[in-house]
Amino acid sequence: VVKHSSVKVGIINGTEVKPHSRPYMAFVHGQIISLLSSFYFLSFHILLAVGITNLPGWLLSINQIIYKKIILLQLRGTVKKSQTVNWISIPQRDEDIPANLKCSVAGWGKTGDTKNPSYRLMETDVHIIDGAKCKESWGRYPNPRMMCGDSGGPLVCKNTAVGIVSFNQKNNCDSPNVPNVYAKISAFLPWIKSVIGNV
Repeated sequence: VVKHSSVKVGIINGTEVKPHSRPYMAFVHGQIISLLSSFYFLSFHILLAVGITNLPGWLLSINQIIYKKIILLQLRGTVKKSQTVNWISIPQRDEDIPANLKCSVAGWGKTGDTKNPSYRLMETDVHIIDGAKCKESWGRYPNPRMMCGDSGGPLVCKNTAVGIVSFNQKNNCDSPNVPNVYAKISAFLPWIKSVIGNV
């Protein structure tokens, strides 16, 4: 676990993102949530992780919520690619991410357990944690559809979004005692493809 930089709702000990360097990041705001990191992965879908089913002002297309963590938002129109707006690749098949791989996370929100939210997009580097070490830290491995590392949304490895923040221990941002857990996007590919195929 990278103890000096971690994420829960925001980025802890991160740096402000260079403008337009993460054109796939989306800021979602509504009555139920105020700050949420999500990302474009197709011209008309945003993938995010949150246990909600209603965002005022958005057309939602949710056929199934898996573990109440991954939601597809169907946008009313298509996103046009530009220098400042683009989407990111997701894995094409279910595969494990190697332990110790250096990845990155970005997001908005708190920059510490007791700090105010940042309204600027922040980023930091994180490392994937070996499944056995994750199991040892948590006392069990959460689920085969999960992986461990520092938390945030999305988890990006080699220019591909491979994970979405799932959960962490409460008040564990500033000095993590256990690794944060991500939903492994590749494990949800059949569901994602079935939803997209029906649009």
